[in-house]
Amino acid sequence: MTRKVIVTVAPTGGFLTRSQHPYIPTQPEEIAADVARCVRAGASVVAVHARRPDDEATCDRHIYRQINDMIRRQCDVVINNSTGGGVNGDMLVPGTNAISFDARREGLFGGADICTLDAFTAYASTPLGEFLMDTPWSKTRQLLGEMRTLGIKPEWEVFNHSHLISDMWKLTAGGFDEPPYVANIVLGMEGVFQNALPYRPEILASLVSSLPPETIFTATLGGEGQLEGMAHAVALGGHVRVGIEDVPYDRDGAPMSNFEQVQRAVTLVRAMGLEVATAGEARAILGLPEQTSANPAPIAGDGL
Repeated sequence: MTRKVIVTVAPTGGFLTRSQHPYIPTQPEEIAADVARCVRAGASVVAVHARRPDDEATCDRHIYRQINDMIRRQCDVVINNSTGGGVNGDMLVPGTNAISFDARREGLFGGADICTLDAFTAYASTPLGEFLMDTPWSKTRQLLGEMRTLGIKPEWEVFNHSHLISDMWKLTAGGFDEPPYVANIVLGMEGVFQNALPYRPEILASLVSSLPPETIFTATLGGEGQLEGMAHAVALGGHVRVGIEDVPYDRDGAPMSNFEQVQRAVTLVRAMGLEVATAGEARAILGLPEQTSANPAPIAGDGL
């Protein structure tokens, strides 16, 4: 039986603006339409960042729910909402360069299937300055506990070995998550995130070999090594993520659309003799329940 590979699209992110990229979707209608096109091209998971009407970053539950509902009305796809947000808009503690944990936590209540779990503490260097994402173990446990209550699958964001050994291994062993665990190995972002690693074959192989048992992993590759890194991740048994959030431009500096990037990933997967997963197959791989309705019931805990 041919192995199925999940292609995730990350269409928006928390940093880029319309003036920097002509194809970036930022508003709910734009994001939903773009995701639907990407699903038709072969994506089965979408990693959603929300933006306010002024295009600045937010994790507001109402905006997330609006985006998620619009996506579900147009296509069948697994929805992953960010609890990282961005570095402007609603996301900063007033008067500081620290990203607000309370603002990040809002991302849990938009009705997603998965939410990112940024369990680390690090600075992000952006065109707007340096910003601190501060996530001690107590806050990570809080996020994990709320995800479990809400029926959300955590996606562990892994930028280096410490995020595996000190965070993911420790907390999964403590019963704060259930297998199959889901990890997103992020490489090539060393110019943005402190303590992030570049893509090199030996680094990716080492991280994959260090994952807890029963972990499903996706590779997010920034920089010029994206295609090589995606092929390597698939060869190691993993899945791939593409999109404007991670790689907005090609090697010549020309902007790429999300649809184009999904098409390229699908072509790569099929060239390796494999097939891309449908949304239903992605749910089975990730240990998610089957989708029973395009309009899910109100979310438990929405009043929190």
